[in-house]
Amino acid sequence: MLTVWGRKTSSNVQALMWCIGELGLPYERFDFGHRYGGTDTPAFLAMNPNGTVPVLRDGMGEPIWETGAILRYLAARYGSAPFWPGDGVARAKIDQWAEWAKINITLGFTAPIFWKVVRTAPTDQDPVAISQAVAKFDKLLDIAESQLSHAAFLAGEDLTLADIQFGHVLFRYFDIPITRQHRPMLRRYYDALTTRPAFREHVMVSYEELRVLD
Repeated sequence: MLTVWGRKTSSNVQALMWCIGELGLPYERFDFGHRYGGTDTPAFLAMNPNGTVPVLRDGMGEPIWETGAILRYLAARYGSAPFWPGDGVARAKIDQWAEWAKINITLGFTAPIFWKVVRTAPTDQDPVAISQAVAKFDKLLDIAESQLSHAAFLAGEDLTLADIQFGHVLFRYFDIPITRQHRPMLRRYYDALTTRPAFREHVMVSYEELRVLD
């Protein structure tokens, strides 16, 4: 049994839970962070000194933190090819796209765009800064559009760990009121993700509790 500490509205928790769902693993999850609190308690900090979510414990093992590390752990222990190949060369191809998505896509969207549109009061929003962030993000999505023009998924013809790191951002990207360029391959890819039960359950989650109205 996997134990997860982290609220379901955290995008990092969503990536983890989507991975758990795709792998068909039993779990229990506890809401921690944001409005639920708990991340500054001695008990939580003993598991993760950073006070961030998610945190995972597999059975009675040591707690694991940092989303990328958790995902690779689960993929290595419970996954198999093509999701996470045993061959080092094949795995590296997937891992490079996973890292690209984590470092570029997630960081390029969550704080500079999503937080500024949803987690900032309308009177405090800076449309110019948001527009500039979207333009910068567009250049990253151009890379994804090119890659998806000759592959069904980010790292090839099958869903892999790279898609977990990349695809979980897209629900919010396509949902919030920003200007989006026409990218047919990205849209085709996203529409395919929305048919996956684990994606619908763990990623297509309301974020209204995060919205700042005034």
